[in-house]
Amino acid sequence: METQQFSYDNRIVKNFAFATIIWGITGMLVGLIIALQLAFPEFFNDYLGFSFLSFGRLRPLHTNAVIFAFVGNGIFTGVYYSLQRLLKTRMWSDKLSYFHFWAWQFIIVCAVATLPFGITSGKEYAELEWWIDILIAAVWVVWGWNMFATILNRRVKHLYVAIWFYIATFVTIAMLHIFNSFELPISFFKSYSWYSGVQDALVQWWYGHNAVAFFLTTPYLGLMYYFIPKAAQRPVYSYRLSIIHFWALIFIYIWAGPHHLLYSTLPDWAQSLGVVFSVMLIAPSWGGMLNGLLTLRGAWDKVRDDVMLKFMVVALTCYGMATFEGPLLSLKNINVISHFTDWIVAHVHIGGLGWNGMLTFGVLYWLFPRIYNTPLYSKKMANQHFWIATLGIILYAIPMYIAGFMQGLMWRQFNPDGTLANADFLKTVIELKPYYLLRSLGGLLYLTGAIMMFYNLVKTAKSGKLIANEAAEAPMLNDKNTSVKGEYWHKVIERKPVRFMVLSLIVVAIGGLFEIMPTMIVKSNIATIKSVKPYTPLELEGRDLYIREGCYNCHSQLVRPLRFETVRYGEYSKSGEFIYDHPFQWGSKRTGPDLAREGGLRSNIWHYQHLIRPKVISPGSIMPAYGWLRENALDISLTEKKIRAMQTMGVPYPKGYDKIAPKDLKKQAKIIAADILANTPNVALKGLNKKKLLKEIEKSEIVALIAYMQRLGIDIKTNKK
Repeated sequence: METQQFSYDNRIVKNFAFATIIWGITGMLVGLIIALQLAFPEFFNDYLGFSFLSFGRLRPLHTNAVIFAFVGNGIFTGVYYSLQRLLKTRMWSDKLSYFHFWAWQFIIVCAVATLPFGITSGKEYAELEWWIDILIAAVWVVWGWNMFATILNRRVKHLYVAIWFYIATFVTIAMLHIFNSFELPISFFKSYSWYSGVQDALVQWWYGHNAVAFFLTTPYLGLMYYFIPKAAQRPVYSYRLSIIHFWALIFIYIWAGPHHLLYSTLPDWAQSLGVVFSVMLIAPSWGGMLNGLLTLRGAWDKVRDDVMLKFMVVALTCYGMATFEGPLLSLKNINVISHFTDWIVAHVHIGGLGWNGMLTFGVLYWLFPRIYNTPLYSKKMANQHFWIATLGIILYAIPMYIAGFMQGLMWRQFNPDGTLANADFLKTVIELKPYYLLRSLGGLLYLTGAIMMFYNLVKTAKSGKLIANEAAEAPMLNDKNTSVKGEYWHKVIERKPVRFMVLSLIVVAIGGLFEIMPTMIVKSNIATIKSVKPYTPLELEGRDLYIREGCYNCHSQLVRPLRFETVRYGEYSKSGEFIYDHPFQWGSKRTGPDLAREGGLRSNIWHYQHLIRPKVISPGSIMPAYGWLRENALDISLTEKKIRAMQTMGVPYPKGYDKIAPKDLKKQAKIIAADILANTPNVALKGLNKKKLLKEIEKSEIVALIAYMQRLGIDIKTNKK
């Protein structure tokens, strides 16, 4: 048979590998900073001129840096290396490969340049603004185009299992990202989600849960299927199990998003679907984990000696733990305790630190000696990294599990007389501080291990020479699509990559269509409430400030229909309350109390002082101070555009109201500012020009945020009012 000579492109692998390490350390460092901000509330939190270092600004930067920069570059490192070798061909276009690399890094830099400055859409894991979303979609298509052109140009007949997962990743993430990113731009740095309230929540967690599934899971399963057999020098344990694993996983996973919205105002049928499919999900997830671990049967001596396999085994173990816990957390009797607590933080980091992080480390340790044609600089240091990282995961997760259990149980505890045992939310916050400290120690260890790896791999690269174009040869293949009589049915699909892609898209789209379309089309699924009115212009500006400061990272706005919540917060939330919320603000974590019924509970002066000096007004609080809200003048240059945008999305402001809105905004601001000044102690006003002070307050950002806080929950009658 005639053979062809060609070369593999290792330079693109090297570029993505170094980007993975650098962005990984950056994202972990930001994570350590925000962990320390919870353990030591004054740490980079209360400085007037450094608003970009506050917890609410840095937390989205951490999640985006770890997910899209660290894990994203890790995916592309492994895909560019394995895809060429599995297909016995070079990437179809070197130019597209390098465009993909630099464009992806540019997107990450855009995130770094926007999120800390409050330029955010306010949707968890999808905070980047509209023009960055467009860039992401375009670059994703470039990668997919290059990948499929390479697949079509292959020198092998059948597609190996790893490539199935790469294909599913490409088509599903494209679908999720595009549908979740429908936004109406107001300016270059501001947009509103096209969806509102319940619809926005469902679309967001359809995206959010499946971003975990198809960005943090499926591509990494593809890497697992390639690198574990390679390192162990053994074939995958079961080809048929891999088939069941793949198709069951991508079909079931897409339905599970609503389990993030249990006890919410989402229709019960959608919540129930989420629970059912979440429980079913354990079967394919564990099927994949066992397929990986059983591949190592008879090769445990290699695991003992090969540090890469050690990382892989821990990664698979953490994957198994996380995918068992996910279905467990979707059960309503468990979810009632776990939701909004640090239990979820522990669960997410078992996946992030254990599954994604450890597998990435293992892949990098395996790759560098091969692409630089030299032994690893220090196996001893790599083993030290393994144990430090493993200990870091343990020290991170266990305190967070304990903290989560404590939160969930303390929130729901009643006294014998029927009153809440911990009516003051701050009691739970104070109890958690030691666990936040331990969590920070675990994060520090994990980061230390990553820095050790960086040093080890840089020294490895310096001791060798990059094989930029690795020579290879393979038989020429002219009959890629020729059928064979009696061929196993799945082999037929594997020979037809375009058909495989279309079938994958259909399988993952079914769940989204069944869950999301009814809430979009059938209006009766989202009941309206006549008393719920649109936000005033000042309240709308205040809501944007709430999103800018990342308040949704610590506060929910959803009272669940549970006794301990309605006693603590008031009437449970109704779907009709959120019809004008673009985007929704239900949140996913309660580091602070729920704010759905905050309006009217406290005075304007209390909010004013609390935003500036939270730790004085609420002793024991770990909330950052927002002194810059008092110093910054409210920018109302976009108010008219914002009103018109809301009208475009169906918010019933009167025709022409955009022209009146700035005047109404100033009028409401003056009333709130006057009330604040009237209730400020005379001692604090001694020697000050009251007229000048009044003008300063009414023009400040803090008044707008107070207006929004005072609006929350007042449109319906509650037992707290």
